[in-house]
Amino acid sequence: MQTLGYAAQSPDSPLAPFHFERRDLRPNDVAMEILYCGVCHSDLHTARNDWGGTVYPAVPGHEIVGRVTGVGPEVTRFKEGDLAAVGCLVDSCRTCDQCEKGEEQYCRTGLTGTYNARDRVDGSNTYGGYSKHIVVREEFVLTLPAGLDPAKAAPLLCAGITTYSPLRTWGVKAGSRVGVVGLGGLGHMAVKLAVAMGADVTVMSRSADKEADARELGAQHFLNTSDKAAMKAAGSSFDLIIDTVPVQHDLMPYVPLLDVDATLCLVGQLGPAPDLNTAPLVLSRKRIAGSLIGGIPETQEMLNFCAEKGVLPEVEMIRMDQINDAFDRMEKSDVRYRFVIDMSSL
Repeated sequence: MQTLGYAAQSPDSPLAPFHFERRDLRPNDVAMEILYCGVCHSDLHTARNDWGGTVYPAVPGHEIVGRVTGVGPEVTRFKEGDLAAVGCLVDSCRTCDQCEKGEEQYCRTGLTGTYNARDRVDGSNTYGGYSKHIVVREEFVLTLPAGLDPAKAAPLLCAGITTYSPLRTWGVKAGSRVGVVGLGGLGHMAVKLAVAMGADVTVMSRSADKEADARELGAQHFLNTSDKAAMKAAGSSFDLIIDTVPVQHDLMPYVPLLDVDATLCLVGQLGPAPDLNTAPLVLSRKRIAGSLIGGIPETQEMLNFCAEKGVLPEVEMIRMDQINDAFDRMEKSDVRYRFVIDMSSL
């Protein structure tokens, strides 16, 4: 299938129109016309080869909502005309212990990403959602529940599941004390989801001007991390802190805020961290952990939860030809809180 997308041709070139072929339907494939695609920091990092390993041309995009246009003969869960969604995964080995328990993101042989990954069947490079069409095996296509606005739901496929998964992993429920560090694309979803679970939510930021936004999103409290007295008073008062900051930063100011058996979970920054003092971890049985998106079953659970609770991201809709400006603005944190591309503009 001939299609059109936007691709980076090199680390320093702007994204531009790119014609390419989507594969013919395999027996278990679902073909979709993409209606909306969210813009993630990972898209920017991949386009610019910030993490190394980008294969060019690169078509980013892994927050995808679309309409089914065709299915292979073995597909049973989707039919033409259905609304459907695709997130960060399009394949895995499907046979290891992690895949068998629905944790495909931790596949022992490595997940197959929606873009900049190697197709497990033909070895070709995968191209993402900054395009008119996509073809994905049925097991990695998600149902978009009734009640979720397709124009706003796309960021749930990455920002939503990235924050939902640690909230579920560490058992957040009514009355849980949850802190959220950073109030960007990930952070604002962590706040909305934790509030919907009934948690007592505190947003943590060095910027006092974030307080109004935090409360508007539903957070009950705001902690200015530049205020030493306030930080001291907040000692041992959290069951879970989700750290969404995407750049290297000092983790130690947050450790005293954890109660015994509590967890600081990193979902934003990849790479080395400054030196850690392990004493408070040992003496109070505190944990610093990480979490990567979620598996397909948990992602569907998250979509169903958001439909039931009326949880949607705050989005700014853009045209496809505005993507380079959007990347520039995203680097400056000039978005509240997630860009979504209206793919009818392509």
